[in-house]
Amino acid sequence: MRHLSETIALAIALAMLAACHKVDSYKGGLYGNFDALWTIVDEHYCFFDEKDVDWQQIREQYRSRIDPEGMETTEYFRLLGQMLDELKDGHVNLTSSFNTSYYRKWWSDYPQNFDLRLVREHYLDFDYSQSGVLSYKVLHDSIGYMLVSSMASGITNGALDMALLEFAKADCPALVIDVRDNGGGMLTTTEQLVTRFISRRTLAGYICHKTGPGHNDFSEPYAFHYDTAEGHVRWLRPVVILTNRSTFSAANNFVSIMRLLPNTRIVGDRTGGGSGMPFSSEIPCGWGVRMSACPIYDAEMQLAEGGVAPSEGCSVDLDPELALQGTDTMLEFALDLASDWRDWYIKQER
Repeated sequence: MRHLSETIALAIALAMLAACHKVDSYKGGLYGNFDALWTIVDEHYCFFDEKDVDWQQIREQYRSRIDPEGMETTEYFRLLGQMLDELKDGHVNLTSSFNTSYYRKWWSDYPQNFDLRLVREHYLDFDYSQSGVLSYKVLHDSIGYMLVSSMASGITNGALDMALLEFAKADCPALVIDVRDNGGGMLTTTEQLVTRFISRRTLAGYICHKTGPGHNDFSEPYAFHYDTAEGHVRWLRPVVILTNRSTFSAANNFVSIMRLLPNTRIVGDRTGGGSGMPFSSEIPCGWGVRMSACPIYDAEMQLAEGGVAPSEGCSVDLDPELALQGTDTMLEFALDLASDWRDWYIKQER
């Protein structure tokens, strides 16, 4: 079986080949660029069924709003962006030299449930180790805490080794991984993290690619596996993962994989989703369009496009009043859950 990076490369290559079917030539102008954008999305976007969107009706609705006589460029761009927003997908963007459209309601309609200053001041005491996007410290009751702020860049193996080694030396019974406000980035970073928490080669999920212009023209699912990080420090004790609605894209995939591992609990709010590999193209006027094109499923063939729910009994929000007093109710819940594992270990030793 292939690694994720190999599977993704194959899926992208096949998707590009599938994209070579005949497409009508478009003239310039407002209607020509509109039709080009609509068709690119129609033939490549992968979540029409999940979004329950009538894309043909959307075309008629928005095309009728074009004013070929007096429409300013910014107004036209906004109209196209609003059409793309109907997909309710944070991975769908239209980009020009002056603006980028972006659907924000996947997180803006929900409580933020994260305050970085609160964590750094009242839990880390402004005294913690940091390497790039990774911050870590042993907290009270010997619970390890690791904040991963982004997947946009890799985490060095040395940083992960040092963090996990520090937790092992402190005999931490459990580890809290905080991915709140992690907007994602590279799936290779997801893989790099997951391999530290598995003891054997593990089925991480499946990926499909488009095989034609139809909404349901997809390949059979390709399985991808992760190998354990041999030669590096691994953590096989319990893990609690903290999430919020701004846990998105590659961070969302990280949660969807980790939730199926033994001794792992997801705490907080449902993640923001975003589980499709992107496809990029361009319309005649030079504006770029990016969208989800290859759906990624978890090991149970479940889509995480709509987000990953907390484990049973582990849904909790940040109390804003207590936050003003220095208490992160979500982190407290996670630490209490980790402490329960500590108590279990103590009983086992007796």
